[in-house]
Amino acid sequence: MPELYNKPEILAPAGNRDMFLAALAAGADSVYCGLKHFSARMEAENFTISELAGLRELAEKHGCRTYCAMNTLVKPGELQAAGRLLDGLIHRVRPQALIIQDLALIRLARELGFQGELHLSTLANPGTLLGMELIGSLGIKRLVLPRELNLEEIKRLAASCPQNLELETFVHGALCYGVSGRCYWSSWLGGKSGLRGRCVQPCRRLYTAPADAKRFFSCQDLSLDVLSKPLLQIPQISAWKIEGRKKGPHYVFYVTKAYRLLRDHPGDGKAKKLALDLLEQCLGRTTTHSTFLPQKPHNPVQEDKDTGSGLFVSKLGKTPKNVFYIRPRTEILPGDLLRVGYQDQPGHLVIRIKKYVSKGARLNIPKQNKDLVPGTAVFLIDRREQELKNLLNRLSRELFAITPDPEPSPSSGFQVRESGAKQTPKKSRTTRVYPEIPVGKLKNGDSVELTPARSRRLSKTLYSKLWFWLPPVIWPEEEPTWKKILLQMTTQGAVRFVTGSPWQISLFNAPRDLEIWAGPFCNLSNWYAASILKELGFKGTFVSPELERDKLLDLPRTAPLPLGIVLSGSWPLCISRFLSPGIKPGQIIKSPKQELSFVVKQGQNYLHFPNWELDLSAFQIELEQAGYTLFAHLFQPRPPQAPQPRRTSTFNWDLRLL
Repeated sequence: MPELYNKPEILAPAGNRDMFLAALAAGADSVYCGLKHFSARMEAENFTISELAGLRELAEKHGCRTYCAMNTLVKPGELQAAGRLLDGLIHRVRPQALIIQDLALIRLARELGFQGELHLSTLANPGTLLGMELIGSLGIKRLVLPRELNLEEIKRLAASCPQNLELETFVHGALCYGVSGRCYWSSWLGGKSGLRGRCVQPCRRLYTAPADAKRFFSCQDLSLDVLSKPLLQIPQISAWKIEGRKKGPHYVFYVTKAYRLLRDHPGDGKAKKLALDLLEQCLGRTTTHSTFLPQKPHNPVQEDKDTGSGLFVSKLGKTPKNVFYIRPRTEILPGDLLRVGYQDQPGHLVIRIKKYVSKGARLNIPKQNKDLVPGTAVFLIDRREQELKNLLNRLSRELFAITPDPEPSPSSGFQVRESGAKQTPKKSRTTRVYPEIPVGKLKNGDSVELTPARSRRLSKTLYSKLWFWLPPVIWPEEEPTWKKILLQMTTQGAVRFVTGSPWQISLFNAPRDLEIWAGPFCNLSNWYAASILKELGFKGTFVSPELERDKLLDLPRTAPLPLGIVLSGSWPLCISRFLSPGIKPGQIIKSPKQELSFVVKQGQNYLHFPNWELDLSAFQIELEQAGYTLFAHLFQPRPPQAPQPRRTSTFNWDLRLL
């Protein structure tokens, strides 16, 4: 009997018009893209509503669906702007789906009459076994699964997936070192938040540990290629997602064609070979299957392998007359884009080539930077071969013939209504979280970070007195254990809990009988999202410490729940599921700017901490007067070899979070 296969849609990325057209030319079933604002890839070119309206109509003519990503945090004061943008998007572009991270967008979209699908971004940490019913109850149609999941975990999630929910999984593209939605590295170092699409990719830089300078946190690209075949036998998977809104049309065209072949001809050897050839030419980074195969996982961080994007073509040479040149390993076409060096190194250049250069021929490189040095690697990062040019030109002519609807009248603008739910100020409480101190020494604190081992050691007399903090990430196979632990604890008197994600409330049998707060890793940043947390049964919520001063002080004015904040202590740069082979937990790591950090293993997670702490203590009275009622101090011991820090951080308090 022949095997039965599911047929997921091939979902291609588009960061500009040519990438969108390349996806159509390659036969993508759906395209996802972002606007100029509220997109998790703000460094991509992105689209205006007018541009996207015409492209969406063209896509529909070619049988392709258009999804729009509004998958960033929405700060207090931005709800009005987000609503107006969403209003124009819904009524002019009419996308088939919205991809969202912030829970506020669920409410905004429905209030504006959006009838399409809502897809929950991987940034919302939705890889939850027991929370899927809860997510589905919010009107979410599809979960975008985290890239850190392996095949067995995906199967387990699919088996528990309710009928009103479907799954989307990544098959190709860049991997982040940090778990999606759990990386604050870029924000901590300068206010450019990955949760708002502004990541400056500090993980891609050179770090020193202990004496070697390597790219210890720079991941290879994911490529499931032929391993995607088992996904075809999971009917709950409705889409294969290709990452890459910051790439180019060449990449989109080749990768989309490859995965169409792998999906449509899973048993055809010739199709498989052609697909692999196409992926070899897509100009991405070196690739890995990562942890997809649980019986044969690959660490995606290999510090001895090159993780620069693009195809390596040569190293920079220099003549006695100081002329820089390359002799490429492959032919170079007119319009090709070359990158000289890495983005974080002196002498970095991006050059568009104007003439054909045969393999091995000399191509002079204009010396536009005094820091150029011989031996620098040169990469081909985008190209416009004639066949692709012809396809894009034909689709461009079709697009030009489309006349989008006119701009909506300003009078139809969206107005956010005030919540009218001001909180009555309560006496503030201070809770200290001691993740590493033995339980017997907790008499001076009233909070503990919970682990399965610690739950067995805790005295039952402490259950009614302590706040218990759940991990920021709980993986699917861990959830049954946690549910059993929490049932035992609540039966014996534990009542106060802080969750690491909104979906962890599903681990409790009777959450509304308990005092459960959404923790700081839930990334709460506006009152619309807080109102949904209240509906889910939360009694309070911590606010994301990423926000700047005026936004933090404004939020309690309209919040429908009591608010807490991390006042001081050890805030992680990021949380990862894997660690470079060249790094050991507790080892001191030095950044290019001589900043020190270290990694701590907690369960299946690796928490990467800076060697200096968050400290907003000087502003506690100001925060209390604004309406905050719960303050947390997070404690993480530094390794013995770590020097005493000479400073603390106020995070984004004095900055403007981008």
